Amino acid sequence: MQTSVTPTHCPYCALQCGMNLTPVPDGDGGSVVEVTERADFPVNRGALCGKGRTAPALLSSRVRLTSPLIRTDGELRPAGWDEALDRIAEGLSRTRTEHGPDACGVFGGGGLTNEKAYTLGKFARVALGTSQIDYNGRFCMSSAAAGGIKAFGLDRGLPFPLEDIPRTGCVVLVGSNLAETMPPALRYLTELKENGGTLIVIDPRRTRTAEQADLHLAPRPGTDLALALGLLHLVVAEGRTDEAYIRERTSGWEEARAAAMAHWPEYVERITGVSVPQLRETVRMFCEPESAMVLTARGPEQQSKGTDTVGAWINLCLATGRAGRPFSGYGCLTGQGNGQGGREHGQKADQLPGYRKLDDPAARRHVAEVWGVDPDSLPGPGRSAYELLDAMGTDIRSLLVMASNPVVSAPRAAHVEERLRSLDFLAVADVVLSETAALADVVLPVTQWAEETGTTTNLEGRVLLRKQAITPPEGIRSDLYVMRELAARLGVEKGFPTDPEEVFEELRRASAGGAADYSGITYRRLAEENGVFWPCPAQEPGGPTGVAAGAGAPAGAGGVHPGTPRLFLDRFATPDGRARFVAVNHRPLAEEPDEEYPVLLTTGRIVSQYQSGAQTRRVDELNAAAPGPFVELHPRLAERLGVVEGEPLAVVSRRGRAVAPARITTAIRADTVFMPFHWPGEGRANTLTNPALDPVSRMPEFKACAVRVERVAGRGGR
Repeated sequence: MQTSVTPTHCPYCALQCGMNLTPVPDGDGGSVVEVTERADFPVNRGALCGKGRTAPALLSSRVRLTSPLIRTDGELRPAGWDEALDRIAEGLSRTRTEHGPDACGVFGGGGLTNEKAYTLGKFARVALGTSQIDYNGRFCMSSAAAGGIKAFGLDRGLPFPLEDIPRTGCVVLVGSNLAETMPPALRYLTELKENGGTLIVIDPRRTRTAEQADLHLAPRPGTDLALALGLLHLVVAEGRTDEAYIRERTSGWEEARAAAMAHWPEYVERITGVSVPQLRETVRMFCEPESAMVLTARGPEQQSKGTDTVGAWINLCLATGRAGRPFSGYGCLTGQGNGQGGREHGQKADQLPGYRKLDDPAARRHVAEVWGVDPDSLPGPGRSAYELLDAMGTDIRSLLVMASNPVVSAPRAAHVEERLRSLDFLAVADVVLSETAALADVVLPVTQWAEETGTTTNLEGRVLLRKQAITPPEGIRSDLYVMRELAARLGVEKGFPTDPEEVFEELRRASAGGAADYSGITYRRLAEENGVFWPCPAQEPGGPTGVAAGAGAPAGAGGVHPGTPRLFLDRFATPDGRARFVAVNHRPLAEEPDEEYPVLLTTGRIVSQYQSGAQTRRVDELNAAAPGPFVELHPRLAERLGVVEGEPLAVVSRRGRAVAPARITTAIRADTVFMPFHWPGEGRANTLTNPALDPVSRMPEFKACAVRVERVAGRGGR
């Protein structure tokens, strides 16, 4: 039995916690792996949540795919790899011939490694020639990305390492329940308070994270923009702006100031439900320390005004001099494991590797040269994720899905499921038979985290190396193999290597000089340094990114760039080096409550399940802790409906109906209900959610829609 220990990283969230995989006997003369502590990795220092601890369960042939499947006479049957790949190539080729290359769609995932995300973007644009590629990370932090680029000229989840959080004076956490979504990260907030700092949590629910707060604000869902504007109004009115900082390091202040002054405290109180005394206390706690941070997550971002909402929170940081200074700034808590790297290198509809824009002629020339193609052959920007899914069966006739489960995770999910069924051809590559894979014409079983080597980029912008620990079962192939074989069948026989390090070397060249410059990063450095922060050009600081390494980055040796743990300490990544205020104003939700739908629904995650649940719902220990969906509601609403704890409850929106047991609690506002979104079927929360899109980020409004709540006749109750 192999006895070596493999240092690697968790397959789940964007913390990318370090772990060791250790072989242990399986009782049948073979071995399996178990997770053991890896204390040397600074992000989690050995700590893991239940999902990370139980991740090896996904390696079992009992829960994962072990053979390609082909639909014959309406049923999926096992098949060989050549037959399955030939079938996919035939389906895609037929669509291209009959309807043109843009009738072929590609839908990726934020769990793909950088190498696979990079190759998927290249495959779509070079092998298929289609512009129609996007990924489920569009549903994650696209609004924060858009807001960060507007203000700072650069988007990286956190512009500082997690280790800086306990060293600041105040953290305002907006729309994040870290205790359940990223449990090992809660320690940073605990250490913050131990060091004398304060924590403000903004969430419509009194979550496990909110219980740790010095101050909890519970605004009405969808009013985060008004709340941020009201706080900035008070900052100005109370003379708490940093005028020297505004003058020296920003632009656009007068317009942003004028917009904020239209949001006086009493007006904001009426909109949000947060009292004026609470608003004033928030401003005091945020402004009195020497340093402070605002961290947002999906709450304020998954709205049809998410980009403006992020902009308003950034404005608050800029007006008080809380950005580009030590232990201060705005940051976004990325959700998916490689949500950051996944969008940097080409599987997003409008981007090329290195965070280059697809409509930039210089970017197209650079990447085309690396790929060995004519820049004019590269298609332009395509549809965003929901728009791509909505076009299935009409403009888009065939779809290749990798590492995503939109049947459960997309807004207006029943409509998306119907659109998937209407396709001429659907192929899915995944580890498990997800709800989306179950609809496919061909399903390919692919390798997963412990069975392959590759890089990911965590929420700090730290590029990490996941190492292969075990050999995949017979019959399993890597996504890189899939793309090479499909490209060859589509007439492109070169340019799609299957060795991940070879792909990464090409990615380095393609990203060189871009905003997300990885050219100075190598597999060897990642292994020796416990990760490297981008941007990291292939030379000393002051290269093409124009972003200095900043505090905490050791001087490079022999011309090697040290990486950039802290951004913006010297200048922002804008042409003039100044951060830009953006004038924004409150506007209502795309769908406000009315007489027919008088209650707001908000959705989110719980600690024992992850994203669409395709993987975690196959782990016995996690299912025992969280076996199914529920509807969380306030006792006053429950009393009005005559509902008791555990009774089936129907939640109805303009898009559909979901049924789940009632969970009655005072931890939620009386005008709001909450559902977790991890389950398919009758309790699918995303059946209800609104696909109204942010005009800039194209983020759907997952976080708030109008519903009615009603008892289910003949299914329990008093």
